[in-house]
Amino acid sequence: MQKSRKSIIHFLGGRKTLYVFLLLILIAVTIWLYDHVSFIFLPLVKLVETVGFPVVLAVVGYYLFKPVVSLLIRFGLNKIAAIFVLFLILLGLGVVLVMSVMPFLIEQAKSLIHSFPEYLKKVTHDIDSRLHQSIFSTYYEKLKSENIDLLNSVGSGTSKVASETITSFSKIVTTVTNVAIGLITTPILLFYLLKDGEKLPKAFIKIAPPKFRESIKTVFSNINIALRGYIQGQILVSLTIGILLYIGFLLIGIPYPIVLAAIASVTNVVPYLGPAIAITPAIIIALVTSPLMLLKLLVVWTVIQLFETKLISPQIMGKSLRIHPVTIIFVLLTSGHLFGVVGVILGIPGYAILRAIVVEFFQWYKIRYNEFYAEPGERYDTNPVYEAQSSSIHEEKD
Repeated sequence: MQKSRKSIIHFLGGRKTLYVFLLLILIAVTIWLYDHVSFIFLPLVKLVETVGFPVVLAVVGYYLFKPVVSLLIRFGLNKIAAIFVLFLILLGLGVVLVMSVMPFLIEQAKSLIHSFPEYLKKVTHDIDSRLHQSIFSTYYEKLKSENIDLLNSVGSGTSKVASETITSFSKIVTTVTNVAIGLITTPILLFYLLKDGEKLPKAFIKIAPPKFRESIKTVFSNINIALRGYIQGQILVSLTIGILLYIGFLLIGIPYPIVLAAIASVTNVVPYLGPAIAITPAIIIALVTSPLMLLKLLVVWTVIQLFETKLISPQIMGKSLRIHPVTIIFVLLTSGHLFGVVGVILGIPGYAILRAIVVEFFQWYKIRYNEFYAEPGERYDTNPVYEAQSSSIHEEKD
């Protein structure tokens, strides 16, 4: 016998209209209370700020090094021994990096930091002189007379920042301390994540009501797939781009090749916006060097970006996230505006986690819609897992 249509109150889990009003009142009271007693959550905010940095680093390390641990286990080591071997390998690579590469990188970085203001000043002067001689000279003079000079504003801004930095020395010390504590605690967290990381989702599933365990399991599975694909893929793509750019910069003879390649490799972690940020210092240096160097730089950059877009990213990243480029740009702009640099870095994985939860909730909505409202010809298509879950719900009700 066909089920009769039921009210929206029953759809939401209640039986009377009063249920909806009470639900709305509860939401409003919750928002009002949070707005007036938000200071209660200050310790929680401080806790997140303190442990957030090492936890993020540990999670990134977990997804990067878990395949290595699995490979070592295949060679006959138990999990604890495999993790210790991994840590010894990382320690050895760190020592080699510090002893061989880091001095050269630091020396080039110091030289670039010392010389970059002169590069920027020369580029600004060249642009200023060219605009004076162009057909836009009249408009440029008017615009320049209405605004303060660019170099003076940069200089005053620099002195202001310097004075603020001196006055906020205690904040700098606190930040450095937090970073140091984070770097010290990250290996400990990483060890326990590699050792017991698979047990965390199972623990959450066990404490959940039986009816929701399959949905929670699906959410954790989708989050794991999304984070694993994004972190592993993005790090590998960034390292590949950094190596290719270093080779390209060496071939064209641009100054500071290893520093510019390192900047490009780090910023490439941010999709779409990162490469645009990375090319800026290289363009400034190339402009000062010669027009031919700028042309060489653009050729190298274009070839490597095409290589990355058409070959590297599809092979390494695949389609694990399935996020449209426009969506990625909107997410990066929004998260960057809300949370700054941290939001830009964590915006995409955060969006992937939120999307996995929302998709699961929508699946639950489709089951309830089919149960309470749908005619035979207007039912939502649902995953077989959800159909089985819905059938079990019906059997429990019967």
